[in-house]
Amino acid sequence: MKKLIIVMFLLITTTSFAQTDSSKSPLTFSGYAELYYSYDFGGPANHERPSFFYNFNRHNEANLNLGFINANYTKKNIRANLGLMAGTYAQYNLSAEQPLLRHLWQANVGVKLSRKKNLWIDAGVFPSHIGFESPMGKTCDALTRCMIGDNTPSYESGIKIGYTSDNSKWFLSALVVNGWQRIARVNGNNTPAFGTQITFKPSGKVSVNYSTFIGNDKPDSAIQMRYYHNFYALINPTDKFRITLGFDYCMEQKSKGSNKYNQLYSPVVILRYLFIDKLAIAIRGEYYDDRNGIIISTGTPDGFRTLGYSLNLDYIIRDNVVWRIEGRGLSSKDWIFALDNKAASQNYFLTTSLAVSF
Repeated sequence: MKKLIIVMFLLITTTSFAQTDSSKSPLTFSGYAELYYSYDFGGPANHERPSFFYNFNRHNEANLNLGFINANYTKKNIRANLGLMAGTYAQYNLSAEQPLLRHLWQANVGVKLSRKKNLWIDAGVFPSHIGFESPMGKTCDALTRCMIGDNTPSYESGIKIGYTSDNSKWFLSALVVNGWQRIARVNGNNTPAFGTQITFKPSGKVSVNYSTFIGNDKPDSAIQMRYYHNFYALINPTDKFRITLGFDYCMEQKSKGSNKYNQLYSPVVILRYLFIDKLAIAIRGEYYDDRNGIIISTGTPDGFRTLGYSLNLDYIIRDNVVWRIEGRGLSSKDWIFALDNKAASQNYFLTTSLAVSF
């Protein structure tokens, strides 16, 4: 992995000196780094925040959440991406993958299928089609990810076909993937998994999305089909004010062959207001109900039924540099958190981050 990072660095250096006009090159490079410090008032001795957080999850230490270098190649009817990453996001979010794959940001190749229409087929590892949040915190309205964002795929592996309408108002996609946030399949799993995505942008102020996942993420001997629905709307009434509305709903078989299903749902609302060109505030409210432990298992009578709220302030130092601070609280029906080594039903923490993109 170190050798791959060195090779990419040399490619970036060579390309930047060799190209007098980078806009003419089909090969471009980008990068991102987000450093953070998070303090959990529960005081976890092992410095790990609750296990359902995969971003900004180290307590009382300065750390790197995500840093990556990505190479993009685009020319006529071909496109490709190769990116390598590091940070606690990669450490925790890809812990189930093979060691050589845990630092892979993305690796995919696409071919345009039509001369006149914007129709592409892509294969490889690419960002997830589910959710309005990205691992790149700078692109999200709240500093930390929503509970639903941390517990839905942020990457996937497989093949997808995508179509963008001539007026760019519609995007349609169908996918065959290796599973629920999987590069390599679960051992013993040969069940195909599918996904769809429909995005409609009637104007520059509104975007509506509906994504699905249908599949099994367990060995074939214990198949439990999962049917996941992801809805969200991004609304910009003015240039300074943005509203994000999200709702996820999931059904999963209680056991192999069962006609009964466990259910999960999660609504989210985020309001962001840009006071001046360099200062923004965001308020978030969310609820996550997974009482049967489809994704978050607690082993308690009422399962994971948690209300969340947060307030964050962003200072936009430059177009590519943002400093953020956020206060966040969680309140659960059961005592699933810890406070001073004792069980608690609430959790509070502060997080600050500095994100740089290039």
